[in-house]
Amino acid sequence: MKVIYLWLIHFLSLINIWRPKNKVIYLMSFDNNVDFIKQLAQRLPNTFEFVVLYHPDTEAAATDLAAFGIRTRPFKDGIKLVLDVVPLIMGARLIFCDNYYAFLGGIIHLKMTKIVQIWHANGAIKKFGWEDPTTKYRSKSDQKRFQEVYNQFDEYIVASKAMGHVFTRSYREDFDKIKLLGYPRSDQYIDSGWRQTARERIYQAAPELKNRRVILYAPTYRENQAFKLPAGIGDALAADPNAMVVVKFHPILREKENLMRETGNSRIKFYHQLATNDLLTVTDTLVTDYSSVAFDFTLLPNAKSLIFFMFDMKNYQNNPGIQDNFMDWLPTKPVTTIHDLRDQIIHSESTNFSDFNHYWNTYNDGHATDRVIDRYLKFLKS
Repeated sequence: MKVIYLWLIHFLSLINIWRPKNKVIYLMSFDNNVDFIKQLAQRLPNTFEFVVLYHPDTEAAATDLAAFGIRTRPFKDGIKLVLDVVPLIMGARLIFCDNYYAFLGGIIHLKMTKIVQIWHANGAIKKFGWEDPTTKYRSKSDQKRFQEVYNQFDEYIVASKAMGHVFTRSYREDFDKIKLLGYPRSDQYIDSGWRQTARERIYQAAPELKNRRVILYAPTYRENQAFKLPAGIGDALAADPNAMVVVKFHPILREKENLMRETGNSRIKFYHQLATNDLLTVTDTLVTDYSSVAFDFTLLPNAKSLIFFMFDMKNYQNNPGIQDNFMDWLPTKPVTTIHDLRDQIIHSESTNFSDFNHYWNTYNDGHATDRVIDRYLKFLKS
């Protein structure tokens, strides 16, 4: 079925191959690059039409972009994608992608069109692509299809050589495709004006967080919802009686909150309406595991300590996998037990992020958006 689907995409792209290349497309499956998209739209030449194709999970961000005057269209795998989206893609001179998109494997990629992987994270703790231990167990046809998608990308925007090497290993690409420009969405964390506005939004909605130590627990999204949080995690996170604990799960995992709600601790809060990016600006201690949120947090001046609570590290190393050298560059040694988590919360030792940021946030200096837009405007005008 997948082969037939990709063949249909290939066929439709063939009959649309002569469309004028007068569009810029942004494929959006994450909602964390909205500011970059808006700035790109403002600076594009009038001769190009800008369209954001968005996954239904990012509808709120798409609504924001539409209100800004940007054309948006939803997409998901299916016949509608084949009929509606492929003609748009074939009319593009420049395509930005924030993720792996399987349908790209069937597209005819002309030399005059550039496809750019902008990704959705500053760095990577977990593995993906060929580095994912489960990939070797996939069929030869699946592996061939994966690589066909990887090969469609002409360039990769990254914030460090470290992330560049992750892509060369994970997608089996040459390093000359890596562009050391910085991640546009990192600019906000360095912008004092944005930080102040974000804090005001938080304190307006949650005034109880003001003038308190804030501990944010934000574990990574897991496709396998069967994982279990260890008993006692709520009490451990709230071990500092002077701290407020904010728990932020991916929406699909919110049922995991029940374990912590059962403690009845009034200092443990769940703010579904507040964005993680905003919450980071009032956070003193971030507790996470394999999430890329760690790479954002360390850019903030309010970041005091970072705890990696990897209670399922052995299992996670098998599926989906953890970067082989992660122990060499994590700013703090991971903890795996409730006892150690509680101990770290109580002691609240400051973390030095200098080496970590030099390794992963090398080019995240507050000017990444300008560098990225300048590069691709030059391409469009060439």
